[in-house]
Amino acid sequence: MSLWRPDRVYFEPAAKETIIGERVKKYCVDNDIPILETTSHNQVRDLPGKDDKAKYAAAKKTLIVGMKRSLKLDVCRPSADYQFSLMTNCPGTCEYCYLFTTQGKKPFVRVYANLSELYETIDEYIKKKLPHATVFEAASTGDPLGVEHITGSLRDTIIHFGTLPRGKLRVVTKYANVDSLLDIPHNNHTRFRFSINSNYVIKNFEHNVSNLWDRLRAAGKMAQAGYPLGFIIAPIILHDNWKQEYKELIDELYNHIGAKKSMITFELIQHRFTMNAKNIIEERYPNSKLEMDPEKRDKKWGKYGRTKYVYPKDDALEAKEYITSLIKEKFPHGHIQYFT
Repeated sequence: MSLWRPDRVYFEPAAKETIIGERVKKYCVDNDIPILETTSHNQVRDLPGKDDKAKYAAAKKTLIVGMKRSLKLDVCRPSADYQFSLMTNCPGTCEYCYLFTTQGKKPFVRVYANLSELYETIDEYIKKKLPHATVFEAASTGDPLGVEHITGSLRDTIIHFGTLPRGKLRVVTKYANVDSLLDIPHNNHTRFRFSINSNYVIKNFEHNVSNLWDRLRAAGKMAQAGYPLGFIIAPIILHDNWKQEYKELIDELYNHIGAKKSMITFELIQHRFTMNAKNIIEERYPNSKLEMDPEKRDKKWGKYGRTKYVYPKDDALEAKEYITSLIKEKFPHGHIQYFT
């Protein structure tokens, strides 16, 4: 797929003269993209479109370069110790995305320019946990590889983590433009994970992201470059013929990367939704094939008291055991970190 190209770029004043700001300005000039100014992403209102659907589409093509104001890092279990944000929201438009509950009516793609402050914060969190290592997740609120060709901030961050003896980075992506990350001193401190899924899920619900084959080829490149590798199968959706399609997925993964003796991690996440997300998704995608019937699900109480709807216990256990068996057959050295 072609790399994402915003229709317009807004700068907060303090972000414009940073290294990231200079890179984004050059990208805009080179690609004839309008440069605008705003005091905050909350002040961007004059988007094209005559209805909410059109304005939503315009927001997904709007990039805002700003400063990360809150530098307090949230806990990020079970993926890592803490999460931090290089960006918020994502160029992709996956129908099941959990960000629907937080991105509001205007899901601007926002990138943060004050990386030096962010790195200082990370270094302080590492000191608090010494002599133990601290693991950080960089893709909880967006997919930084989706805008890497514009910002270069993921490359900078991987290089920074390569200098930290007790700092480990985790990144997950649905994109494949990894070439700028292959020749840098990561020092095995970044585990690069790819989100993969069955053909049915990708075809019906994942839009404006790389296809499965490009993701698998990118995974092969990252393995060759010496990165610790991982895969997230999420969301696991129990659609018709799901067993056959998830078998084909694991077979294709094996065909692309082989049975590596180095440890490959797997994270398995079943599909879940909140009622808030269900309402937003059905409004955005009125013809979606995504099954979200609360009567067919079990309730699960999540973070901040939110009620989530997951598969019934027996169905979830069947999915866990079946996909685990597929992974263990092809990747005996693989480590399944969790199923949730």
